Amino acid sequence: MRRPPYRVSEALATHPRPEVISIRGPEDVLAVCRGMQRLRVEEFRVLLLNARHESIRKVTVSRGSLNASIVHPREVFRPAIVASAASLVLVHNHPSGDAEPSEEDLSITKRLVQVGELLGISVLDHVIVAKHGCVSLRSRNAL
Repeated sequence: MRRPPYRVSEALATHPRPEVISIRGPEDVLAVCRGMQRLRVEEFRVLLLNARHESIRKVTVSRGSLNASIVHPREVFRPAIVASAASLVLVHNHPSGDAEPSEEDLSITKRLVQVGELLGISVLDHVIVAKHGCVSLRSRNAL
């Protein structure tokens, strides 16, 4: 009995695969998280990446107040573990418009990098976005 020739299903033909976005630097992070600089409250997001640094998912971990957002390693790494992410990028906004990292930003980044090392999930960068620019902690050697 001969098998019919392979045919692409109609559903696959009409629904193309979503665009794969590679994260190579802060500019790519900004493209994925556009609009964060206009938020009125602080949000902390995580970009989950595969082994080729392609975005798997974007997850909002915490939504805070005008100048604070509570972030715990458990909430940051849970979605990364579930998605089998190889690495991640931390992103949060400063509604004040100033992208300079605070002492709290530097402290939580250090803690999350340590937890990532224990779990085998690399923290590649922490990008802070604001109306007047962005700051990459990797670019500043603060990771």
